[in-house]
Amino acid sequence: MDELKKYASPKARITRLLKSGSLIQIRRGLYVDSPGVSPRVLAPVIYGPSYVSFQTALAEYGLIPERVEAVLSASFNKNKDKVFRTPLGEYRYYYLPPAVYPYGILMREEQNSSWLIASPEKALCDTVYKIPLVSTPADINALLLEDLRIERSDLANLDASFIAWISPLYRRKSLSALVRWFEKAGFDD
Repeated sequence: MDELKKYASPKARITRLLKSGSLIQIRRGLYVDSPGVSPRVLAPVIYGPSYVSFQTALAEYGLIPERVEAVLSASFNKNKDKVFRTPLGEYRYYYLPPAVYPYGILMREEQNSSWLIASPEKALCDTVYKIPLVSTPADINALLLEDLRIERSDLANLDASFIAWISPLYRRKSLSALVRWFEKAGFDD
């Protein structure tokens, strides 16, 4: 609206720009003028506070072989998960406990904009947190090596001490099992 304040009716101007294809509506009150905007840059603007995490971050780091179509992000103080389907893609936001939210987040620059992404360790912890019925190291082994298809050598390169430190903050058995799996695998050095 700030860019259109010189017009007598900024809302009418937005309507005309949308009809002509010069503007793309992402959600109510949020527009872009190019379909080339990075989905990762848009993620925290669509719904926040949030940072890119889960399988999107794991794929970004090359830890999982699959390409992730939706942008998966972590948020807090929302108490429910949210999905936004936009002309530029799908954005999913998953609730995390506020105690874990500020740790293990990195800032990236892209297209002259900043966005936040979980570290590989934090993305792994966030992913394990959201997968139900994982409570033993054997479950973790199946999840990491078979379901997510992460290479053992990549897991060995993760900072197991960070995982051990942050896991109690999630208050889930699955994170305790993840720590025990790292200890059992000998990656906790």
